[in-house]
Amino acid sequence: MGKGSSRRVRAFKRWMKREGIECSDALDLRDEGVEIGISVRALAHLKEGDVVARIPKLTCLTTRTTAARDIIAAAAAAGEGEEESCLGGLAGLAVALMYERSLGERSRWAPYLELLSKEEESLPLVWSADEVERLLAGTELEGTVKEDKGVMWKEWKESIEPTILLQMHPLDAAAVEFDPSFFGFGDYLAARTLISSRSFQIDEYHGVGMVPLADLFNHKTGAEDVHLMTSPHKSESNTTQENNESDTTSTSISAIHDDDMSASITVDEGEDDDSGGEGDNGDGDDSEGGDDDDNDDYGEGDGDGDGDGDDSDDDDLEMTMVKDVKLGAEVFNTYGSLGNAALLHRYGFTEPDNPYDIVNIDLELILQWSSSLFSGQHRRARLSLWKRLDCSGCVTHNSEYFEVSFNGEPEIEMLVLLYIMLLPHDAYYKMDLALATAGSSSEPMDIIFSDKSKKSCHKTGLLSEDLLLTKSLCNALLSLADMRDSLYGTNSIEDDIEALGRCCCLSDKKLYHSLMLRISERRILQKLKMYAAKETSVRKKLKRK
Repeated sequence: MGKGSSRRVRAFKRWMKREGIECSDALDLRDEGVEIGISVRALAHLKEGDVVARIPKLTCLTTRTTAARDIIAAAAAAGEGEEESCLGGLAGLAVALMYERSLGERSRWAPYLELLSKEEESLPLVWSADEVERLLAGTELEGTVKEDKGVMWKEWKESIEPTILLQMHPLDAAAVEFDPSFFGFGDYLAARTLISSRSFQIDEYHGVGMVPLADLFNHKTGAEDVHLMTSPHKSESNTTQENNESDTTSTSISAIHDDDMSASITVDEGEDDDSGGEGDNGDGDDSEGGDDDDNDDYGEGDGDGDGDGDDSDDDDLEMTMVKDVKLGAEVFNTYGSLGNAALLHRYGFTEPDNPYDIVNIDLELILQWSSSLFSGQHRRARLSLWKRLDCSGCVTHNSEYFEVSFNGEPEIEMLVLLYIMLLPHDAYYKMDLALATAGSSSEPMDIIFSDKSKKSCHKTGLLSEDLLLTKSLCNALLSLADMRDSLYGTNSIEDDIEALGRCCCLSDKKLYHSLMLRISERRILQKLKMYAAKETSVRKKLKRK
């Protein structure tokens, strides 16, 4: 047992043993305290291919295993097949979480839930409106978080608010306990944040679920040490059964993509900052600690015998090493190639110099820029031509935008739009006529550069950027970068960097990670300006020659 083992970790370990979850002695579940949370470290040299944990599917918290399964099933039935609008999927799992929390120490998952009891506080979804306005102004998350809360409010109001839940799905008080005080909107947001950061798609039968132990491994971008998958073998309790047909392959377990919360941010699962619970609560005895449950009636065995003919509950989930990890090193999972906006949105933390950071330039911002230069008729005609060329930006929640990469390079579609917007009238009419004549028989880029086709990259279907980056277009990029940066407020990036230097990432997580996000985004905008200025400089040199 590692030196970082606290009462709640010891209780969780005893609970895992009772539930049949196997955790290698080579893993040290270390409680780093409330501010940092749980980390997993290697107590021995771990090798690629080592199986370090086995987790029976029936120990996962799902809508199939929860004591609230009858409530959720009744709600799904009332929805007449429209599960997504009536406690299906993620909303159903949120009800399961809230219900298990309402049971306290009587919940089958009490020691597990104790580890997660404070985690959700660091996620922007549960920040106050003032904190979102003050800390996320200008960032990719500001609008996303506000939209998320609106979606969550509607879900809660229509299907989960205690009075609605009781009216739509009357409960037999003798069969199911129901404490409305655990089903408020704040409770729903807290449950959804845990699902966003922790849940996995287990299989078709269980659907989305919480997987104890597997979600304790912290995230590190591009540095996956351990991976969760379905065991290629039956669990040890079933080794006497014949199972020769599937001993050679494992099925990867997918992390959840909570589309209601992702907006334009591509996300995956996990949590770097596992700020759970009350910490040690004294060093004393761990004899009770909320894990002395005689709760075998809660969810035990609910995964089979349902008449579905699904035998997936005979499978274990396995945590398998995908690379060697040295003694004493932390063992990391990875939740995908995520930028800081996605990491903060889903998991409540950021990473320095994250190569997957992006900044979005909204189409509305481009139209706002063009309004100072061109008439409304001009803008509408050029935008129409751009769309007729089958060009578009990224679209989410009825908003269209363009990504600027970590290196400050804008999407080609954005450059094409600016190029068309800045075309002289004669060139525009010539292109419009060429498009009308060619129809769908020619490539859009050949139409745009019909008089410069020799400079096109025909082999790859891409355009050489020197065809697009005119002096006026580079100036447009500089203006757009300034406009986008102004959304962060009056403080300069230097002010933000200075503030970050004074901030503690442990005692003031919200401020620290919001500053990290602001700075990472603003640095990309600086790189965009350098990108545009460099092209302008190159063109000046070429002109002199």
